[in-house]
Amino acid sequence: MGTAIRGGRGRRGRLAVALGLAGELLITLGLVLALFVGYSLWWTDVVADRAAGRAGDRLRQTWTVPAAPPGGPAAAEPVPQYAAGDGVGFLHVPAFGRGDQTLIRMGTTAEVLNEGVAGVYEEPYRSAMPWDAEGNFALAAHRDGHGAKFHDLDRLAPGDPVVVETRDSWYVYKVAGTLPQTSKYDVGVVAPVPEGSPFTGPGRYLTLTTCTPVYTSRYRMAVWAELVRVDPVDAKRTPPPELR
Repeated sequence: MGTAIRGGRGRRGRLAVALGLAGELLITLGLVLALFVGYSLWWTDVVADRAAGRAGDRLRQTWTVPAAPPGGPAAAEPVPQYAAGDGVGFLHVPAFGRGDQTLIRMGTTAEVLNEGVAGVYEEPYRSAMPWDAEGNFALAAHRDGHGAKFHDLDRLAPGDPVVVETRDSWYVYKVAGTLPQTSKYDVGVVAPVPEGSPFTGPGRYLTLTTCTPVYTSRYRMAVWAELVRVDPVDAKRTPPPELR
């Protein structure tokens, strides 16, 4: 009987040791996961913001804009052929906070979007550009990590202004509709006349898309806006009233 008792205590001791080791492993795993999440949601933001800031500065340095004559017409918008990754301009969304600015670049690959920018769709539909006579200027950006430029996209509501800044013009849009959730395979939301939007025919539109819910990429959300006017850029690059 004494041997049996000692054996039971030994088994309980070994079980306690095993449970202790398992607990330590779980704690270690939890710390590793926490570090990974911190890297994904903080450090990638830092790196992306730095990269986007440098790229944005380089783009502005290439812009030489003559002053528009008082009361005169807006300067003619250039029509260059953009390659993937090229800078196009800047997106300003007052609802994201004062002074918000996001560099716009061609393409929606991870290589482009991971640098903290809004990317222009080139497929399945090639986006129209803001200066085109009609079409849909469709953009995508990360909601979390890598700059998270569209983290607050769900703040936008009908009537909110959104401004696209290019070398020669400020394109002022007004939000017309939102789609809180759709399949990530729903390419119709970025069609020339976006499916599910309030628009029923050709026009000059802007579409912003990102992942949803927060911290996942299971679905997509979309915000649609319509161009309401184009303001010429003056020598001081005075922003339109919506950004003041």
